[in-house]
Amino acid sequence: MTSDYFQFKVIHQSKKSRARVGQIITPHGVIDTPNFVPVGTNGAMKGVDSQLLEKSNVQLMFCNTYHLMLQPGEEIVANAGGLHTFMNRTQPIITDSGGFQVFSLMYGGVASEIKSKGTKSHNNSIVKISEDGVTFRSYRDGKMIHLTAETSIQAQKKLGADIILSFDELPPYHIDAAALKKSFDRTHRWEERSLIEHKKNPNNQALYCIVHGGIDDNLRKTSVEILKKLDFDGYAIGGSVGKNREEMILMLQNLMPHMPYNKPNHLLGIADLPSIEQSIPLGIDTFDSSHPSKCARHGKLFTENGDLNILRSGNNQRFEPISETCDCYTCKNYTIAYLNHLFKAHELSAYTLATIHNTQFITNLMKNYREKILNDLL
Repeated sequence: MTSDYFQFKVIHQSKKSRARVGQIITPHGVIDTPNFVPVGTNGAMKGVDSQLLEKSNVQLMFCNTYHLMLQPGEEIVANAGGLHTFMNRTQPIITDSGGFQVFSLMYGGVASEIKSKGTKSHNNSIVKISEDGVTFRSYRDGKMIHLTAETSIQAQKKLGADIILSFDELPPYHIDAAALKKSFDRTHRWEERSLIEHKKNPNNQALYCIVHGGIDDNLRKTSVEILKKLDFDGYAIGGSVGKNREEMILMLQNLMPHMPYNKPNHLLGIADLPSIEQSIPLGIDTFDSSHPSKCARHGKLFTENGDLNILRSGNNQRFEPISETCDCYTCKNYTIAYLNHLFKAHELSAYTLATIHNTQFITNLMKNYREKILNDLL
């Protein structure tokens, strides 16, 4: 699917690896790749507003359709003029389909699912998953909601993000081969239905498909082959990516050579620093995660010399910025000692200042990665 409102250009292909520098061009601006995409679940990062994020050079932000459907509702966002107007963001936004939350309702999230080896949670919010879609109860008001490929796309149209995702199911890591194949086949039918619905009203939005197959290399390759036959704008990598980083990297090593070169790709839900470092040489373009902001709220601050635990003894006497090389608002204006005090006093500004730093640090890191690729050093 080519258009005048969405394009992807490969600027440079590294001679050392599959790493590449590119540009994703959207109606709300250009996204330089590889790049980090912070998560603003409810249309905002915790503790940081849209304008502060833009000053941190965040070119693409991830918002969650499932949560925005429940509060405030996609109709209200549409009446406000779409997410960009509603949250006062001028740069690009990507939304998911709600499929991940279907998985979370059933299995309690990735970490607990892995620990429980696929045992379903006792959460009674999920009522039924069928060929048509999923029916669940809103955790906010108990209202029954039926989410399908069509209604997911319709909701994302009303939210108005630049990049939207096809509807999918995220099966657990601990699942038998027959159940995985059943989920795999259904997900690809949902994805094709998502594309059909999207084409009824492109709305200046790009639609990414989602490559599935768990850690089964043959299924991953088959997924790409199925999706290549359909007219998607980009490819997200979803489903279970393994129980640890080693499994994920092995899966990506086997998968990435089969991915379309002329389309952007996105690794869903993974953006810790070691995973980024190991994934960029494999050819990943964008990463989303709440990892940097979660670390910030727990007092773990990123530096070029490793993570800084702001609450560690002795930091109350360090009258210097978190990083001498960081140009973020926090490092320009405040010291480690002051942040140590704010965290110990449980001041809310501590979380804001820490999140600003971690977000800027990782966006600066991605810029450095792009420079290394351009010089064939990565």
